Amino acid sequence: MIAAIFPGQGSQTPGMGKDVFDASNAAREVFENVSTTLGFDVAKLCFESDEETLRATNNAQIALYTVGVASYAASEFAADVFAGHSIGEYAALVCSGTLSLEDGARLVQKRGELMASAGDLTPGTMAAVLGLEIPTITETLAKVDGIVVVANDNCPGQTVISGAVEAVASAIPLLQEAGAKRVLPLNVSGAFHSPLMTEPSRQMAQALANAVFQKGKPVYANVTTRPIEDPSDWRTTLEQQLRDQVRWTDSVRNMIADGVTEFIEFGPGEVLCGMLKRIDKTVPARRFSVN
Repeated sequence: MIAAIFPGQGSQTPGMGKDVFDASNAAREVFENVSTTLGFDVAKLCFESDEETLRATNNAQIALYTVGVASYAASEFAADVFAGHSIGEYAALVCSGTLSLEDGARLVQKRGELMASAGDLTPGTMAAVLGLEIPTITETLAKVDGIVVVANDNCPGQTVISGAVEAVASAIPLLQEAGAKRVLPLNVSGAFHSPLMTEPSRQMAQALANAVFQKGKPVYANVTTRPIEDPSDWRTTLEQQLRDQVRWTDSVRNMIADGVTEFIEFGPGEVLCGMLKRIDKTVPARRFSVN
């Protein structure tokens, strides 16, 4: 079995998606449909924006979504199962046939707006922790006053924590003392995938209520690490995703246990391929390219 996987925020880069746009009518149709649905030129955002503009959460998320779906369309490929890292999960749902391109675009736009403004509601931040395993991180975070949790279990030795600004700041030296090789504060607008996202997730639920989910090919959810059997359950799962941990390591391991023998990453960069090498070196992973 082959898995199609889609990256999350941080993979965006100026000019993203231009290669598939130029090479494929199917990819151009994706860009055009998303642009028509949202009322602005997504191709211009992806191709002409500088790094700072694309770093903004609301811009990064719709750009990643569009390029991920367009890349899969350009591939003319039929994967067996799907998964996406955080915002990448929306591209996975569309490419699996679970969600329409238009509904996905509207949801991603709303999600980006909510996450971009999250820091105004409840100030928070995130930090990457390198070279320390999750049990030790969790034990260390328990010593910190305030809200700080594991937000992303990306792969062995690469974890992201999230929480209140003061709590994350207090956690950094403790994690270094516990043996972390590096702890790197991230330039984000809020404490994503943490309890501080409760209000944005509630608002996201209102948007999700209007979306149509149908039975498609299996998509391994960030929250459960397993495929969602009842399509209507994606509403609750995607609401939870904003405030719950992205369990990428377990999702990948479950896909392999279920028979996946190759991973193909659709979108800019090769971040997920790098993570996969740290999760299981025996299963090949590559990025789709039109070149």
